[in-house]
Amino acid sequence: MSNKINSEKGMGFVIGASSVGTLIEWYDFYIFGMLATIISKQFFPEDSGTSALLSTLAIFAAGFIVRPFGALVFGRLGDLIGRKYTFLLTLILMGGSTFAIGLVPGFKTIGWAAPILVLVLRLVQGLALGGEYGGAATYVAEHAPAHRRGYWTSWIQTTATLGLFLALGIIILIRQGQGVEKFSSEWGGWRYPFWISLLLVIVSIIIRMRMSESPMFAKVKAEGKTSVNPLKESFGHRANFKMVLLALFGAVMGQGVIWYTGQFYAQSFIENICKVNFVESRNILLVAILFATPFFVVFGALSDKIGRKWIMLLGMLFGILAYRPIYKSFLEWTNPANKRDMVDVSKTTKSDPLATVDAKDKKKITVAIKYDSVYTDGAIYSFTKVDTLHTISDYTGHTASIGYIIANKDNPNQLDTVLAKAKAATGVVLSEGTSYVQVEKKSAKPGVVTEKTLDSSTYWKFILLVFIQIIFVTMVYGPMAAFLVELFPTKIRYTSMSLPYHIGNGVFGGLVPFLGTLIVEFTKTADKPAGDPLAGLWYPIGIAALCLIIGTIYLSNKIDRNVMD
Repeated sequence: MSNKINSEKGMGFVIGASSVGTLIEWYDFYIFGMLATIISKQFFPEDSGTSALLSTLAIFAAGFIVRPFGALVFGRLGDLIGRKYTFLLTLILMGGSTFAIGLVPGFKTIGWAAPILVLVLRLVQGLALGGEYGGAATYVAEHAPAHRRGYWTSWIQTTATLGLFLALGIIILIRQGQGVEKFSSEWGGWRYPFWISLLLVIVSIIIRMRMSESPMFAKVKAEGKTSVNPLKESFGHRANFKMVLLALFGAVMGQGVIWYTGQFYAQSFIENICKVNFVESRNILLVAILFATPFFVVFGALSDKIGRKWIMLLGMLFGILAYRPIYKSFLEWTNPANKRDMVDVSKTTKSDPLATVDAKDKKKITVAIKYDSVYTDGAIYSFTKVDTLHTISDYTGHTASIGYIIANKDNPNQLDTVLAKAKAATGVVLSEGTSYVQVEKKSAKPGVVTEKTLDSSTYWKFILLVFIQIIFVTMVYGPMAAFLVELFPTKIRYTSMSLPYHIGNGVFGGLVPFLGTLIVEFTKTADKPAGDPLAGLWYPIGIAALCLIIGTIYLSNKIDRNVMD
């Protein structure tokens, strides 16, 4: 009994030492993804609109695209010099580049150098992460008892989710402490999570310096059986290369899109498409993650008993069948047209008009009025109505002093008549005695919902559907590390498993937020400006379906208890 306890304690340290770095690695990635909207405004021109967000998501995706190259570089190092020092190096590179992103001045200060510097640092992040997961998974698997390999390695998978949890928690706390405006400013609180990363990295380095080398690798090294050329042995030998391709197209590719759809794309969809407010959209994800995270270990342990294959493939199948109904429900529950509860008129508020002069065209002024409609069920929908004023001459005054609006350019002296007509036509509050602007024409747009606070019932329904998606994630991801470790021999394991994992997870999975958003943009037309919000789901559904077919046909459900060959 004592030996068992000691063994459990020993594995606890192995898991902790390996996972703390992986947690930080994922934390670093998540803070960038979670702050993408703010980053797009800080590192690109103000008038870039949707293109700035797409560019930011592309920079985010670039970090994932280079992960396979990191897998080749650091996987090779791991098979040559050992697991411990390799993923110690990846941690330092990842943490350093994350900290540096928080130091890059915004576009207003250094122009196009800002997004270029962020892109370079994201590439360094991606290269580093390319070596991190393979090292951690290999290290834990080579310490774990054969009959519990799925259980112990599944603890690593929880760290990615915990990294997301940590990132969300820190962002929400800082934002609530500073307020929206200060948090989103050029040197505001959105930078703090990047700086905090440095402290986490220092703690992780101290822990990892106490680690010993993997016993399996130490044995191989002592016997002089380490690989001379891990890259050649991994991809130059037909049998091993076949297993690399099978791992990629039969498992990891599908796992990647399920993972990023259930977490990243879900959060982006809820905030940007459904317009749920910043804090609430992230709280939904936090609560769902909190309840779902233990299932990584549940499915990892289950895979030790019944095999890895069918658990992973069932997770993909459930995602394929459920994604469109789930996201359609998100849209229906937040569609203003479907709100049947009466608006509480006593609580409905209207903001003062906010006028903005176009930076390029001084004759163009936009006037926005925000309405907060409080429904009797507790939901709050914020509507914004925007009028565009085309003035006779360039406006050179202060937008705050625009009292609005002389609509009659031919007879500007008829203020009383003009004011009455303008009030009736625009709904804009006019005050006499202010500086007026002569207006040639006015174009109005229908009011649009810019932000929503959900009622309690809908809030918990959102949590339930996100929770279900993360359960799919736990099914495909929980057994994954053990599955990959058992495919390859010890002397080339780090290299062989890292490449398919990072192509499948990093490239195919990491592109989900960007490609999903881009596909929706392609569906937008003049008649349908919102496009098809569900169109972006066809990418993860298609990839998961392909992987499901290949995995069903070619994957084996047999567990390899002896991985020392």
